[in-house]
Amino acid sequence: MKIKTILAAATAVIALSSAAYAEGFVGIAMPTKSSARWIADGDNMVKTLEAAGYTADLQYAEDDIPNQLAQIENMITKGVDVLVIAAIDGTTLSNALENAAAAGVKVIAYDRLIRDSGDLDYYATFDNFKVGVLQASSLVEGLKSRFGDGPYNVELFGGSPDDNNAYFFYDGAMSILQPLIDDGTVVVPSGQMGMETVGTLRWDGSVAQARMDNILSANYTNQEVHGVLSPYDGLSIGILSSLKGVGYGSGDLKMPIVSGQDAEVPSVKSILAGEQYSTIFKDTRELAKVTVGMVDAVLGGSEPEINDTSTYDNGVKVVPSFLLEPVSVDASNWEEVLIGSGYYTKDQFQ
Repeated sequence: MKIKTILAAATAVIALSSAAYAEGFVGIAMPTKSSARWIADGDNMVKTLEAAGYTADLQYAEDDIPNQLAQIENMITKGVDVLVIAAIDGTTLSNALENAAAAGVKVIAYDRLIRDSGDLDYYATFDNFKVGVLQASSLVEGLKSRFGDGPYNVELFGGSPDDNNAYFFYDGAMSILQPLIDDGTVVVPSGQMGMETVGTLRWDGSVAQARMDNILSANYTNQEVHGVLSPYDGLSIGILSSLKGVGYGSGDLKMPIVSGQDAEVPSVKSILAGEQYSTIFKDTRELAKVTVGMVDAVLGGSEPEINDTSTYDNGVKVVPSFLLEPVSVDASNWEEVLIGSGYYTKDQFQ
């Protein structure tokens, strides 16, 4: 009887020791903590996964590609059931994903598409083309409001060329701006267009600021810039620093219309101060919910909810995706959208 009791107790201990992973072990690879947006993404993912009964391993690679690869390989070795990856460079993960597939690990790309791999299972993101459409639409609206009928001098900035989303943002924006460039309503005095020219590696605000400095000194000694297409708040802050450095926003020089993305607190404060004109809000709580829904389905042996099966070709396959809706935010609706949704509290902007 004692032996049976001991065996039963040992079995119970083994069951308890593995209970942490019984409901599923999920590895989360995020790119960097240098952006408040990614910190919020990571926090929301862990919170939502743990509330659903999963164990989460969250790692940040600080925009170091070898570091992210090592983190992903380590998660596979630890025995994760699912990998959720927001890639630093969406073209560098093919070998790691091969190893994940060999270990039976499902892979979900989070916000940024992973390219050149047939071992990517699903993609959760926002409608990135629409993000660009909203940015350019807000830019044009601001130009008309602040500078009348035009023509308008506008400069273009793109995101990081190693981030697939950057091309969707740019293409969405140009679907609005190109017809206006063609008819002369919008002029690009620097002549700098196309992602190969306007891309900003690693979304680096200091790089954007330096490029804006160069554009201003080379093209705006005898004319004013009226607007800047910026795809991300971190770039917008650098661009605005450059503009303010030569007197825009003071005296007779009106502040140009500058777009953005991610509704980061410093940029919302900038909007309230009359500097940055607008940003794009992407509710990462909803993206976390969609991603956890994918995890639920994958671990339960069913198909996740998908609403797009045509947009995201990663070079090897069209990746089944779920696209969430972005929202344009400016001084007229920031409180309703950002505070009303509970994403921020009002005292964060005081």
